[in-house]
Amino acid sequence: MVEESIQKILNIENGFKEIEAEATVIFKKTSIPSIFALSTSLLLNDAYQVRSLAVFLLGNVASAEQGALEIIRDQARKDGNWRVQEVVAKAFDKYCQDKGYETALADIEDWLSDPHPNVCRAVTEGLRIWTGRPYFKTHPEIAIRLISHHKANPSEYLRKSVGNALRDISRKFPELVLAETTNWEKKNPLITLTLKHVLHR
Repeated sequence: MVEESIQKILNIENGFKEIEAEATVIFKKTSIPSIFALSTSLLLNDAYQVRSLAVFLLGNVASAEQGALEIIRDQARKDGNWRVQEVVAKAFDKYCQDKGYETALADIEDWLSDPHPNVCRAVTEGLRIWTGRPYFKTHPEIAIRLISHHKANPSEYLRKSVGNALRDISRKFPELVLAETTNWEKKNPLITLTLKHVLHR
C-alpha cells in the first residue's frame, strides 16, 4: 500500500492535495506506532514528495504519538525544499487542530521561540487565517501578539509570513491590527518591510 502511494505521488510537480490524500489513506489503515516508524524512514528519501508524505503522516499522529511533533520541528530546521516547509506548516496546524488551539498554546509559543526561522514560519503560516481557527476567533488580540513577535526577525521569509498573517486578521479586526502596528518602530528597515506586507492590498 505504501509503495503504491509513493509511486502515485512521485510524478506530482505542483500542489499538496494528492500527497495529503495518500497520507490520509495510509493513516486510516495503519496503526499509529507503525505510522511513526514508517514516517521516520520516509524522511530519509531524496524525493521531496516522499518527505512531504512523511510529514503529513506525522502531523496526523502528532497529538497521540510522543516525539512526532519534535521530528516535524527538526524537519523544518533541516529540509531545504520549500514544498516540504509548506507541509510542515500544515502538519503543525493539524496537530493544533487535533489537540485544540487553546490547549496547544504552549506549543505554539514554544515553536515561535525557536531560533530557526523555518520553525517560527511553520506557525505563522500554518495557522493562517489565524482568526478562522477556534480560540483565535474569539481572541484575535492573542493571535496578533504572537505573530507580531517576529516583526523584526532577520529572516525576510519569516517577516513576509508575519505581515501576510496580520493582513489576514486586519480584514476582520482592522482596529486591533492598527493598534499593534501604530507602536512599531518605523525607523527599523526590517519592521518597515513587514508593515508593507501588512498594508498591502
